[in-house]
Amino acid sequence: MNTIIAKQYVSLNVEDPIWDRVFMVAPLVVVGTKEGNYDLAPKHMATLIGKSNYFAFVCTPNHTTYHNIKNYKEFSVSFPIPDQVVLASLSASPRCEKLFESKPIIAEIPTLKCQNIDAFFFRDSYLFFECALDQIIDGFGDYSIITGKVLHAAVDEKYVRNSDKDEQEQLFENPLLAYIAHGRFAKIKDTYNFPLPKGFER
Repeated sequence: MNTIIAKQYVSLNVEDPIWDRVFMVAPLVVVGTKEGNYDLAPKHMATLIGKSNYFAFVCTPNHTTYHNIKNYKEFSVSFPIPDQVVLASLSASPRCEKLFESKPIIAEIPTLKCQNIDAFFFRDSYLFFECALDQIIDGFGDYSIITGKVLHAAVDEKYVRNSDKDEQEQLFENPLLAYIAHGRFAKIKDTYNFPLPKGFER
C-alpha cells in the first residue's frame, strides 16, 4: 500500500478546525423560521438524509434559528439561484451579536409566505421545502444537527428533472448555486454524466 508522499500533500493539524484550510463544495440554502417576527438565515452545512423526505442542516445554539425551531417545531428551506447570492448573504446580517436581536434587513428581502407552516421562503429561489422538526442532535462541539421531515415541496418548472430533456442543456440554461467553503461561491452550469459502474443500484 502506498503512503502519502510528503512533497505532494500537507498534513493538517486536527487539533484545530481543518475546514478553513481546504476548499469544499456545499449547497447554499436559506432557512426560514418564526421568532418574535420572522427570520431568514443562510446555511451551507445542509443535506438530504437518505432517500426518504428528510432534510438536515448544521446550526448552533448561539443562533436564533436553533431556538426558533426548538420552540415552534418547524422551518422552511429555500434553495437560491446564483443571481440571489448577495441577498442570501444579507439575510445573515446582523448575526450573533445578541442572541435574540431582530434582523431589520429581513423586511427588505423579497419573501413568500409558506402555505402549511408559519414561516417565509426566500422568494425567487428554485426549490422550496416546508419542514416539521424531526430531531435536534446536540453534541458536535458547539454545533448541532437539526433534522426535519419535508411536509411540502415545490420546484420551479425550469428545474424539474424530465427524461425528455437534456440535463446538461437544462442546467446550462438554469445554473445551480454552490457555496465553496469558506467564503466563495460558484455558478454550476457545466455538468457531466457520472460514470456509474455496470449494474449499480442506488
